[in-house]
Amino acid sequence: MNDRHNDILRIRPQIKKYQTFENMSAEERFQNATLRPVLKLQNPLLLASFVNYAIKHKGVFFDIPIDKQMAYIENAIHKDQKYRNALKGMIIGQFTMKEYTAYTQNSSKFNKRMMNLVIARLQDQLQLLVPQVLSKAG
Repeated sequence: MNDRHNDILRIRPQIKKYQTFENMSAEERFQNATLRPVLKLQNPLLLASFVNYAIKHKGVFFDIPIDKQMAYIENAIHKDQKYRNALKGMIIGQFTMKEYTAYTQNSSKFNKRMMNLVIARLQDQLQLLVPQVLSKAG
């Protein structure tokens, strides 16, 4: 039997710092109950995807000062539609059907929240955004 809903919820990390309360807006509730845990779960993939993005764009990101790296991250996510869509796919693919239905009711607002959270997450982890030499185990 397909138990995707429970399987997805079971693998998500719990984030105690961000809780949901009765007086929260629906968007804030969705952000704290769904987006933040999904982003935390997908963090290694988000980091790897950005490193790959930076390498494919001539690797200049790795040689610029930190303030310019912060702007580069923001610019890449805001201006590169193809990359932004790939990020959205990494996140939306971890939604339950109920969450996906809620997302589709207000996707513009949720997309904005989603991308702002991804930007903040990448900027907060600049030290982890370094190209890794891929070694073949064997």
